[in-house]
Amino acid sequence: MQTETERLAAYRQLRTGIRGSEKHLIAGIDIAKDKHYAFFGTATGKTLCKQFTFPNSNEGFELLCSKAETLRLQHQLQQVVIGVEPTANYHKPLADHLVRHGLLVVQVSGVAVKKNRELLDGRWDKHDRKDAANIADLIAQGKCQFYDYPSPAIRELRELLHLKHTLKQEEHRIKTRIRNNLLAQFFPEMDQFMTTCQQDTLAVIGTCCSPEQIATLDYESFFAKVVTVYKGKRQEEHLLRIWQCARASIGCLAGNAPIYEGKVLIDQLLHLRQIIKELDEQIATLCSGFEEYPCLLSIPGIGPAISATILAAIGNPYRFDTTKQVIKLAGLDLSASRSGRSAVNATPIISKRGQAELRYALCQAALVAGSRNTFFRCWFAKKLQGRERERGIVGILRVKLAAKLLVIAWTMMKKKEMFAYERLNNC
Repeated sequence: MQTETERLAAYRQLRTGIRGSEKHLIAGIDIAKDKHYAFFGTATGKTLCKQFTFPNSNEGFELLCSKAETLRLQHQLQQVVIGVEPTANYHKPLADHLVRHGLLVVQVSGVAVKKNRELLDGRWDKHDRKDAANIADLIAQGKCQFYDYPSPAIRELRELLHLKHTLKQEEHRIKTRIRNNLLAQFFPEMDQFMTTCQQDTLAVIGTCCSPEQIATLDYESFFAKVVTVYKGKRQEEHLLRIWQCARASIGCLAGNAPIYEGKVLIDQLLHLRQIIKELDEQIATLCSGFEEYPCLLSIPGIGPAISATILAAIGNPYRFDTTKQVIKLAGLDLSASRSGRSAVNATPIISKRGQAELRYALCQAALVAGSRNTFFRCWFAKKLQGRERERGIVGILRVKLAAKLLVIAWTMMKKKEMFAYERLNNC
């Protein structure tokens, strides 16, 4: 199996020499759940095999490799290039198998596949055989991307972060159901307390969501029923306001069903938060094994969660040659439609074609660094000077700072050095 550095060098050589090459056998594969469709051709446009179907199994993968090797020898070609279009997670077993067996694997963008489909025969008709030929055609033009196959530790980190993202979405779904379904019907006045002293608010919802039930209790009985740990006067004042709102609530009459629903939802929410807390510990333990992790933590505005996101997204920092490539990874590169007389007035905006989670994490880091760190606060003020009246300038500068933090993080990962203000000009 080739190292990532060797695979990257082979990919770059492919990109520069694939057009019109007479030594490459190109295989485009349309990925499906149970079976895949392959098309074999050359970079000169010659079709060698219109359709080759193989199952999504180890035997099927071996059939593909055997077919590719047979065609390569038959037509006296030197190298096999296999391209796939990422389809959910269905492409990963095949692509990983091929990489482990030393074959050159590339991927094509779904956007490129869609735009190139009509160019094949002037029709937008779509089917599996045509999609496989479409992928091969894009590879022949050099319009393909490097298939990222990082170290096992990075892959594990990405899986944990994906799980965390899924759990956070579930947490948000439960909170939305509590506010928009349960409280909106039976205790509308309670919604204003969801952002302050949240633990006590959730305890009220899980214990007695019905305002009629709360109204029948005096304050001391209500306080004793809800509170398990006394936290001081602020807690008393918070619960007193809830008790007063319950006595004048306009909510619908609540039977046993909403009370039970409130208990179930709160139990789910608390259990989910406990899982997320344990998951954060797992992520922190895994990240501590990377040399680059302390370097990322030393950057202002970047904490453990954002460091893990950056580490998982970049993986091997040496696979990027320029800062532009790193910025494109997060979709923070600027794009604009410049044509004709209107080109002068075109306003560039970020492309948002990269990783959305990385982009969001960097913007959060920029928000913290730009407001709490002295150096970046001064940088922000200097950039803002004279442009205060421009519409949206604060958001624009925050995005610029996010891109700067990403470049700093990438540089620190490459050099394996801690953050230093005097070296900022080199980032």
